[in-house]
Amino acid sequence: MKKRILVFCVILSLSFLMYNCQEQSETEQDTAIPVKVEAVALGELVQTLHYSSDIEAEFEVKVFSKIPDRIEKFYVDDGDYLKKGDPIARIYATTIEQGVRQAEAGLVAAKAQTANATVEYERANRLFQENAMSKQQYDMIKTQFEAAKAGLEQAESAVKTANSMYSDATVAAPISGIVGKRYYEEGDMANPAMPLVTIVQMNKVKIIFDAAEQDLGRLKPGQEARVYVKSYPDEYFKGRVIKISPILDPLTRMAEVEVMVNNADGRLKPGMFGSVDVIVGKLSDVIVVPRYAVIEHTTLERIGNQDEIVKNYYVFVTVDSTAFQKKLDVEYVNHVAVAVRDGIDVGDNLVIQGQNALRDSIKVIVVKEDQSL
Repeated sequence: MKKRILVFCVILSLSFLMYNCQEQSETEQDTAIPVKVEAVALGELVQTLHYSSDIEAEFEVKVFSKIPDRIEKFYVDDGDYLKKGDPIARIYATTIEQGVRQAEAGLVAAKAQTANATVEYERANRLFQENAMSKQQYDMIKTQFEAAKAGLEQAESAVKTANSMYSDATVAAPISGIVGKRYYEEGDMANPAMPLVTIVQMNKVKIIFDAAEQDLGRLKPGQEARVYVKSYPDEYFKGRVIKISPILDPLTRMAEVEVMVNNADGRLKPGMFGSVDVIVGKLSDVIVVPRYAVIEHTTLERIGNQDEIVKNYYVFVTVDSTAFQKKLDVEYVNHVAVAVRDGIDVGDNLVIQGQNALRDSIKVIVVKEDQSL
């Protein structure tokens, strides 16, 4: 009887131990954190310098009226294409028109006076050669003749000036391009200090930004630049650095840099706000991890004899359902990816989702790519 009781107790203890082990296993599985991973691989990373500024037309010309009078007619509006010499506006020029008529009348009178003086001078010259006229009379007629010729030249110049002023009443395009902005309406009073219109050439656009002194050693004319605008968030526009200012602003210690972008389709508009990535190098055959998989810690550390802000980069990798935190030795960082010199190896299972809930050596469950966390 005692033997049976002993066997029963042993069986009961074993059952209790098996139950506890199973429960503990289920508890550990329930507390494991789901994550998604991808294998670490080699790749290439473009090194860039990032800037931002407004987009401008390659050429922009403001057209003014030389005549301060009322605008009789506008021939163009915003967005119209103009060829060089095409009329833009007509200004009332009644006073100038009257001046033209007076100058033309003065020219007719000067021609008649000159013709009469020429006849008198030729007659006097003949008489003087025959000793039939005194030197005093001859000199007087000669002076009148020369004065008549000078008056004729003056009258001709007055006509040219009057016609030039009258032609200014029709304001013409100095360059070919598109009317970017019209500042007046018909009937407004033109002010020589304010432009009538702005004409732009937009087949190319430029973006001018200020580069810090420490960047200038990496910037060179001819480097490729990528321009991003909010209107087209999923693409970039390729351009080139064409100009770097030879001097720095003494107040800001920055230099102007100009990037030119082809814009044959006209999608980039002057006035848009653009972001520019200037490509200054390329890293090949390096470990590249996405920026969103990296955890960044910023600390204040004592380096040498001064305090410096240091940014450390960490990731998690999984080994046999356990996540381990790894500190990265970073070679280069941009807003998309991180180039890693050391800290992880090719083939490691890098946690790309769920890493913010992890700590070192915690249990994880790897979720398939098509499943949600």
